[in-house]
Amino acid sequence: MKLDVNNISKYFGEGSNRKKAIEGISFSISSGEFKTLVGSSGSGKSTILRIIAGLESPSKGNVKVDGKIVSGPGLDRGMVFQKYSLFPWLTASENIAFGMNLNSYKLKEIKYRTSYLLEVVGLQDSGNKYPKELSGGMQQRVAIARALATNPKILLLDEPFGALDLQIRESMQKFLYELWKKTSLTVLLITHDIEEALALSQQICILAPNPGRIIKEVKVDLQKGDLDKLKLDSDFAKLRYELSDFLRGLQKNK
Repeated sequence: MKLDVNNISKYFGEGSNRKKAIEGISFSISSGEFKTLVGSSGSGKSTILRIIAGLESPSKGNVKVDGKIVSGPGLDRGMVFQKYSLFPWLTASENIAFGMNLNSYKLKEIKYRTSYLLEVVGLQDSGNKYPKELSGGMQQRVAIARALATNPKILLLDEPFGALDLQIRESMQKFLYELWKKTSLTVLLITHDIEEALALSQQICILAPNPGRIIKEVKVDLQKGDLDKLKLDSDFAKLRYELSDFLRGLQKNK
């Protein structure tokens, strides 16, 4: 499923208080592609993702999924937030099933998909546990499973591992990469972490702040497989240094 972002801008406020959050954002993601938006605070990453998800409307431009203009949330897009956003009064299984219940899935299918997704994210023994009984990484796996429950074709990820410690973050990066390889999902990730972007994605768009705008697009042409070995690769290190240096330059020129 193809995603097209066509010259979108977003303004907040009115008159002299109007502020441009993003301006003239355009990019496409082909079906099955993994793309990442990288930028510092103020670059509008989350605003772009919320517009694509249909949670906000652009002030200008439009977003299309397979040629159809996005006018609100839809089952074709699943979204995962940085804060796990699980319902604390529901078990892991009930959280995963939530969207399916809202969309009138049959009980038999809800049970099957919930069990299947718990296995996919490696939590088949934790379905009856509540969020407070799960680690941060486990909660985020449940959040990803919930986003996948209604069988979306596009997965939107808003810094999903930003609140995790380093070891769990790296484990979740591997999990997401393996999940993407096994499926035909189209994935859009936003992050401020260059290393994460390089390890996971095929293309990177770098955003400058105030207002947010794309100023550089990079194709990640690295031989991927074992992410631990990849991060020790000289080509990976060179590209990481070049892009980190570019981002530092943006910060100095704010």
